[in-house]
Amino acid sequence: MKTNFLMLHTITRIVSFIILSFSIFLFFAGHNNPGGGFIGGLMTASALLLLYISFDIKKIKKAIPFNYSTVIAIGLLIAIVTGLNSILFGDPFLTQYFEYYNVPVLGEIELTTALPFDLGIYLVVVGVALLSILTIAEDDS
Repeated sequence: MKTNFLMLHTITRIVSFIILSFSIFLFFAGHNNPGGGFIGGLMTASALLLLYISFDIKKIKKAIPFNYSTVIAIGLLIAIVTGLNSILFGDPFLTQYFEYYNVPVLGEIELTTALPFDLGIYLVVVGVALLSILTIAEDDS
C-alpha cells in the first residue's frame, strides 16, 4: 500500500519557498544589517533539508543534482579570492571596498566587496550543512 502525502508535499513546497525567499533577503541585507552569508546559508540549508525530509532523498537528489563538496570548494575559493583582492591594492587582507552607482530603474545602489565574500560563506555553509546531514542520513550501518 502506497501512502499519499499530498498535504505534506504541498505545505513543504510553500514553506520551502518562503524560507528560501527569506534566506535571500538575509543574504543581501547582511553587509549593513544583521544577516549575511552565514545565516542566509543556514536558512537555505534548512529549506533544502525540509525538501529532503518531505520527499525522498533520491527524488530531491535527482531534482537538485549538486555535489556539495564542490559547492564548499567554490565557496572557499570565492571567499579567499575576495580577501586576496585587497592585498593587490596594498591594503590588509579582507579590506572592504564600496562604491555607489545610479542604476536607471533601481536608483542609487551600493556595490561592495562584502557581497562576494558573503556569497562564498553562503556556499560553504550550505555545502557543509547539507553534506554532513545527508551523509549521516544515507549511512546504512
